[in-house]
Amino acid sequence: MRIRSNKGFTLIELLIVVAIIGIIAAIAVPGLLRARMSGNEASAIGSLRAINSSQQAFSSSCANGFYAASTDDLVAPSGGGAPFISPDLSGQALGATIEKSGYMLEMAGGNGANAGTLAACNGTAAADLVSTYFVYADPVTPNSTGVRFFWTNTLGTIYTNTATMSGEDAGNAAPGSGAVLQ
Repeated sequence: MRIRSNKGFTLIELLIVVAIIGIIAAIAVPGLLRARMSGNEASAIGSLRAINSSQQAFSSSCANGFYAASTDDLVAPSGGGAPFISPDLSGQALGATIEKSGYMLEMAGGNGANAGTLAACNGTAAADLVSTYFVYADPVTPNSTGVRFFWTNTLGTIYTNTATMSGEDAGNAAPGSGAVLQ
């Protein structure tokens, strides 16, 4: 008579292990998705801060107190030097959007375009400079890539809201139209 080897796992044992792994995955996945949304929101806030800093540097050192209407205008000075904005945020033509980390960023020039005649140091024409600007950051897929909507303006304050502000003139919106982040 032959004796069978009792080495290995039974089908029941393997099913129990697979079930346990499935339960652990079901518990962990929502937490990972929330962490990803939080990271996307932090990236959007960081992008808005970078745009505000770039605009302030551009205004004070290159554009005679005015601002760029798009990130495409925040290129390096024509005499050489570093660009005012990082490459991952530059290249946005007027009215176009930038997709970064699950958010769509859009910059718009505000009311009161420049009536001056001095061009910026990087070759941006005086007619393309503005006296105010707004930047909106909306999630690409709300409740998936992010929950909150963000916007900022010339003052450099970053606001958050539960609905998009990009359809409105955020520069003229009351400061109470969103929670202040900065």
